[in-house]
Amino acid sequence: MTDTTSAHGYDAAASGAGMGTRDEDAGGWVGWLMFAGTMMWVVGMFHAIQGLIALFSADYYLVGASGLAVQIDFSTWGWVHLIGGVVIIIAGVGVFAGQTWARVVGVILAVVSALLNFAFIAAYPFWSMIMIAVDVFVIYALCVHGRALKTS
Repeated sequence: MTDTTSAHGYDAAASGAGMGTRDEDAGGWVGWLMFAGTMMWVVGMFHAIQGLIALFSADYYLVGASGLAVQIDFSTWGWVHLIGGVVIIIAGVGVFAGQTWARVVGVILAVVSALLNFAFIAAYPFWSMIMIAVDVFVIYALCVHGRALKTS
């Protein structure tokens, strides 16, 4: 048996500072990544729905296309939201699989999603603020706890 006591009487194995604790510590953060992957699915679905509404019912929104921060017609906004939503869903699947590319793409798309929703805020303010908040949680989970899924 190997002695894990240091010169100062500190037992690394008993305190959990020995080998293998990275996996144990990482296991607690896997929930955050599952949350991020799930929220990426939800955000992707919401973007797709928002895109379909913009494509088929532009009068649904509070302001016309001229009232948006970026003055683009609603059909263009619709396609951007629809395609972006599908890509976010695909990246969410990659996060569940522990893929590094999916975490990187997830962070980039969450930032783009937050910016798109900020530009769309005049048309649907409450919804856009909720989407921005969810994007911030996804960015946090993917950046801070991104390696936990890979190591568990």
